[in-house]
Parts: sequence; C-alpha cells; structure tokens
Amino acid sequence: MKKVNIPRVVIAATQSSSGKTTVVTGILRALKNKGMKVQPFKVGPDYIDPSYHGMASGRAGHNLDTWLVDESRINDLFAEEAGGADIAVIEGVMGLYDGGKNGISSTAQLAKKLQAPVILVINVQSMGDSAAAIALGFKLYDEDVNLAGVILNRLGSPTHKALIEEAMAKINVPVFGAIYRDDSVHMPERHLGLTPAQENNAKEVIEIISAKIAKEVYLDKIIELAHTAPLLYVQEDKRVKAAEDVVIAVAQDKAFSFYYPASLKQLSACGAKIEFFSPLEDEAVPSNACALIFGGGFPEVFADTLAANKSMLNSIRRANENKMPIYAECGGYMYLMQGIFDFDGNFHAMAGIIPATAKMNKKLQTVGYVQAKNLQDNILGEKDETYHGHEFHFSTQSEQAQDFPWAFEFTKMRNNARYKAGYAKDNILGSYLHLHFLGAPEAADSLVKKAREYHKNKLKG
Repeated sequence: MKKVNIPRVVIAATQSSSGKTTVVTGILRALKNKGMKVQPFKVGPDYIDPSYHGMASGRAGHNLDTWLVDESRINDLFAEEAGGADIAVIEGVMGLYDGGKNGISSTAQLAKKLQAPVILVINVQSMGDSAAAIALGFKLYDEDVNLAGVILNRLGSPTHKALIEEAMAKINVPVFGAIYRDDSVHMPERHLGLTPAQENNAKEVIEIISAKIAKEVYLDKIIELAHTAPLLYVQEDKRVKAAEDVVIAVAQDKAFSFYYPASLKQLSACGAKIEFFSPLEDEAVPSNACALIFGGGFPEVFADTLAANKSMLNSIRRANENKMPIYAECGGYMYLMQGIFDFDGNFHAMAGIIPATAKMNKKLQTVGYVQAKNLQDNILGEKDETYHGHEFHFSTQSEQAQDFPWAFEFTKMRNNARYKAGYAKDNILGSYLHLHFLGAPEAADSLVKKAREYHKNKLKG
C-alpha cells in the first residue's frame, strides 16, 4: 500500500434535476481558467456527463461505479487517473444517498470510500428555511458522510439568498455558492438525457456557464475544502502491461460514443492497440483490425447517414464473413441488426449480421444494474461466466425464433427478474449490456486473445 495526496471534493445533490451537472461543468471550467489541472469524475455508469466534464476540464472524465468495477479497485482507479492533477472534482449521481440495490454505487458510498468532503447542491426555487431543513436531514442521515456545505441553486433574488444563508448559518452548514436562476443557462437534452458534448455547441455553452459559476460559486473556498481531504491509501500497481501486438478497432463518432476510457485502457493492458474509426464517415473498418467493438450511442438519431454508408456496412459484413471477432453494446447491437425502426416508425437497414430488428419507443424500456450470465461460450468467456453491467435503452428487440442463439441470462438487481438477452454466435457477441472491462478483466483478456487467434489465422492465409 502507498499513500497519495489528492485534493478532492464531491458535488452531490438532493435529487436528479437539481442542476448539479451544470454546476460541476461550470466549476471544472472555472478552475481550469484559473490555471489549475482539474481531474473530473462521475459517480455511476453515465456516459454523457463525462463528455462535458472532459471538454470543460481538458482531461478525460472517468466513472466511479462500485457495481461495474469491484469496490477494492476504486481508489486505485481514482488515484491513477487523478495523477498530476491539482484537484479532483467528483460529480454525484441522482440524490446523495441514491444508487443501486442497498445503496450500491451511491454518491454517499463513493464519498466515504474516497474520504472526500461533500458539497450538496440544493434547488432552492420557491423555498426558504426549508432548504436548511433539507441540508440538516442530509447531514444527519449518515454522519459518516462528510457533508461539508451546500451550493444554493436557482435563487430568485438577493433577498432570497440572504434568507437561506441565514437559515444555513443557524445549523452551521457553510454555503459554497449562491447561483441565481437563469433559464437561458442550461445543458441541451434528448431522450437519453443530456445531448453528448460532441454533438452540439458545447464549448460555447460551457464558457457561458463557467462565467456565471466563477461569479456565483466560491471557488477559493471549494479549493480550500478539497485540500482538507486526508491522504488516500492505494495499492501499488504491479500489473505487467502486455505488448500491444494486435489491433482492436473501436467505432467512435457522433453515433457511437459510449465508452469508459479506463475500460479501453484495460484492453490495451491485455495487449490490444486501440484504433478508432467512424461508421458515419469512413468507407471501411481499418484494414489492420483483428476485432471490432461497437459501443452504445445514438444510431437511431443518425440512422439515415448510417444506412446510406453502404461501403462501411459491406466492410462490416466482410469482416463477419471472415470470422473477425465483433463485440457490440446497446446502440452498437442495434447497428449490427437487420435494421432500426425510428421513433416515427420509419425503417433503416443496418449491417444485418444479427437476425433481429430494433424498434424505438417513446418511453424508456429499462434502466438499471444487471448481472449477466453466459448461456454459451462466446468471445468474452465460457458458458456460465458472469459479469456486472447495466442497461439503459428506449428500443426493444423484435420477437425471435425459438432457436435464436441468446447470449446471456440477465438478472435485474432491483427485483431479481430474469430474462434472456443478446446474441452470441461464432465470432459475434452483441446485447444491450454495458460492461466496464476494468471490472471484467478476464473478458477483456478473452477478447484480445480471440483477436490474436484471428490475426494468426489471417497470416496463415
């Protein structure tokens, strides 16, 4: 074990839609504009918030999730990615005490694990002294959580601010920011939540938000608080990184952007050289690829363009015919199907290497943590091996024939419901499951080994 000194602070909230992502994004940029090296983190499995974090801070945002990655590795992941930073800012998920079943991967759990002070964002619109009652309740609910203060969001006037600050003083809860309501300052949204930063005028939005945050959030007090976090114990990194001797091509563009950087880094540690390509814009998969990964994203939004790129679709079909390992998650899974019915019911033909179709629905179909068990051997592992993952999708898969080669049995962690999911046959594995390879290192190693086998067979001709 070794001790590391990483100034850090958690920005949590009373509930979703309190404005914490906007606040955190503004803080990150404002601190960067002060000349600081700022490392952002996000509690939970969300992919989109870290895209804003990364753009605001200039450093890739990372997820901290104790379901996807074993709790014993969280501090090590945190320390590795925060290396060289002046401060780490961790955005919570939902409300401070909300998470999976039994509070797994809640912001409170991660804050205690990281021994980080917590600032609670409270939406105080149409509220007076009750804001102090809320803060006191959150502080007392679990006194092992170091709730160090609050940020008041959506204030209506200086009088409103003075009223709530006086109430907070009565219960000895410091105020770290007082943000006035401005409905013109908000993050763009879509059906899965925020629109990914890559798709919009995020840089302009971030600068507007950070200018407001720099005026109304007490940055120097936050920096001072972050420095009160104690030394953190982490494991000595004894992993031996394999030589990168095989290329895994990863689809990454506006349609496919849901990847955990540390997950891809785990593939690299197993010996894969990661090379990105765009199903939207490129004519073919990389010629040196020995395996393909299609992550989640929004293929339904870009379905016309994806369907029109016939050369890319044909390239993927040829890769499949050559038995190249192909792994797909959620949006990538939909892309490999015969096609997608969009929100208006229009059909868009896709790669067609998985005998199913996807249909978009107006309502969210499922969200939450799952355990996945292999129903047969596949490119990630042997039959009966299990993985921790999560689902979040609006689409549904078409009804399948009795002999459909289901990949997994999913068990929902909220209610223990079990059901078959995904597709596994020969070189293909696809499903609605989102995995983090740092939390499934054997699966990462298996995929890289399958890529090596493909490479050797290719050399034999």
